[in-house]
This record gives sequence, structure tokens and C-alpha cells, in this order.
Amino acid sequence: MEIIEEEGYYFYVLYCQDHTLYGGFTTNLNHRLKAHNAGKGAKYTRVRKRRPLNLIYAEKWSNKSLAMSAEYHFKKLNRSQKEYYLAKNGVHLINSKDYVIVDFSQYLFCNI
Repeated sequence: MEIIEEEGYYFYVLYCQDHTLYGGFTTNLNHRLKAHNAGKGAKYTRVRKRRPLNLIYAEKWSNKSLAMSAEYHFKKLNRSQKEYYLAKNGVHLINSKDYVIVDFSQYLFCNI
């Protein structure tokens, strides 16, 4: 599945074959998804029972720090909180072949 050719800073969520969710960071969604599905991605996704993996959600950010922060905060959520976050952002069937990409790269964020 070709997702998007445009490089950037992405936080993404994969739906695993064992019905778990995996969140990560990349600058190239296509390359990273292929690496995960080939068993060459993160240790978590190398486990055979978790493959194939499907991209269900991604956020594009303007810099690496923001994308990695999004990944960090997602990983701190429990399963029901992750499902709520995904639903709130347009992912309603986490086991489907569809995916949602949200582009935050045009927004200016500041710490208050």
C-alpha cells in the first residue's frame, strides 16, 4: 500500500494483526511501514504474530520534536484512551484498511 510520498515529521499508529496498537515516529511513512511489515522495524513489530500491520492514523508535524512528543503522549495512554483519541481524530474502525492523516505542520505551537 502506497500511503504518501511526501516526507515530513510523522507520528503514526499501526493496527497489528494481534489487535494491538503501535505508535511510532518517522520521516517517511511508506518506508517505515514496509520496514515494520518486513520484520525490520521496531522490536515490538518484529514479532511474527503482530504482522501484517496496517497504518490507521498519522499526524504530520512541522518539526521532529513535536512529532516525537505526540508519539510519547500517545504511548502513555491506556488502550481505551488510545481508541478514544483515534475516534476523536476520525479513525472509527481501527481494524479497517482505511487511514487518516492529519496535517499539523502549518500550525504554530507554543508552550504556555
